[in-house]
Amino acid sequence: MLWGLKEPWKINEIQVDPPKSGEVLVRWKVAGLCHSDEHLVTGDMVPPAEMLEAMGEAKFFPIIGGHEGAGIVEAVGPDVTDLAVGDHVAASFIPACGKCRYCLTGRGNLCNSGAGTLGGGMITDGTPRHFVDGAPVALLAKVGSFSELSCVSQTSIIKVDKDLPLEAVALVSCGVSTGWGSATERANVRPGDVVVVVGVGGIGINAVQGARAAGAKMVIAIDPVEFKRDKAREFGATHTFASMESALPEVASLTYGEMADKVIMAPGVVYGELMAPAMTLTGKGGTLVVTGVAPMTQTQSSINLFELAMWNKEIKGTLFGSLNPRVDVPRLLDLYRHGVLKLDELVTRRYSLDEINDGYQAMRDGTNIRGVVVYD
Repeated sequence: MLWGLKEPWKINEIQVDPPKSGEVLVRWKVAGLCHSDEHLVTGDMVPPAEMLEAMGEAKFFPIIGGHEGAGIVEAVGPDVTDLAVGDHVAASFIPACGKCRYCLTGRGNLCNSGAGTLGGGMITDGTPRHFVDGAPVALLAKVGSFSELSCVSQTSIIKVDKDLPLEAVALVSCGVSTGWGSATERANVRPGDVVVVVGVGGIGINAVQGARAAGAKMVIAIDPVEFKRDKAREFGATHTFASMESALPEVASLTYGEMADKVIMAPGVVYGELMAPAMTLTGKGGTLVVTGVAPMTQTQSSINLFELAMWNKEIKGTLFGSLNPRVDVPRLLDLYRHGVLKLDELVTRRYSLDEINDGYQAMRDGTNIRGVVVYD
C-alpha cells in the first residue's frame, strides 16, 4: 500500500469482503512493477485537490497499488456468467463493459467505466470491499494486484488459457500491450517505415518489437541507459542513441534528411520540453505518438505549431496502445505462444512482495526492463 507522496510502499494486513453482483475475488500470482505505480509515488498521476473534489473523493491515499497482473479466480459473485472458480485471468486496468459506445465500436481501451478507476469504491456499485484497520481503501485502476487477494469487477479481468505462464499473462495486461499497440495500432507502422522509439523501458521495448514485427526497415531506440539500449537491439532495434539531440543528425543522415515516419514517446515521464526534439525527429507527414504519462497538471508543451501544420504532421495520444483489451490480450498471448512476441526475455528480475521497493529502485536506476512480484 502507498500512504502518501514520496513514501515507500508498505505491507499492511487488509480485509477483503466477498464479491457482490458482477464481481469476482482474484488471487494474484504475478504482479508487474509498472512505471504507472511509480507515478503515484511522484505525484504525476495523483489528482489535484480540485479534481478530487469534482470526483466526490475526500482523499486519494491510502491506495493499494498494482494494475498489471495475472491470477486465479477464487470466488464469484451473483450474475457472473463468463468466469468460474479456478479460471486464469489477466488484469484489465481499463475495464471493458462491452456496452458503452466505445466498447461497441472496438475501442474498449476508452470504456466509460474507466472514469472511476482513480476513485474509491467498486465500479460496480461505488461501495468498498477492501479495508485496512476498518477503514475503506482504494485500489489502483480497480485491480490492486499488489495485494495477494482483491475483489474486482468482472469487467476488469480477462479469462486466458490455463497453459500460459502467468508471468507472460501479467506482462501482456499492461506494458506489453501498451508498447506493442503504440507501434502497430496507434502509429500504424507500415512495412518500410523508419520508426524512432524514445525511452526503452517496459513500454518502449515493446514498441520496438511491435515496430519490427510490423515491418519497419529501421527501428531507432533512444535511451540514456546503455543497458536498455543493448536490450533494445535484442528486441529488434537497428540503431540506438543516448539522447534525441545526439540522434537528430544521425537520423537525418540515415534517412537522407527525410527523418522518421513514426516517433513513439515512451520515456519514464513525458515533460513538455521533450516534444520539440521529438517533433524535429518526425518527418513531413509523419506521426508522433505520445504514450508515456505526463504530470497530470502539466498544460504546456514545446510544439512548433507552424511546423505541425505546414509539414502536415500529426500528434496522437494513446491509452493501452489503442488496443481493445478483451480482443488483443488473448491475441498477443497467441503471438507469444507461436514465438512471434518475446515475453520471457522481458523479465530482468523477480521479487517477493516485501522486496517491492527494491524493484522500484532498480527501475529508477535503469537496471531492469521489467521486474515482477511473484507470490508464493
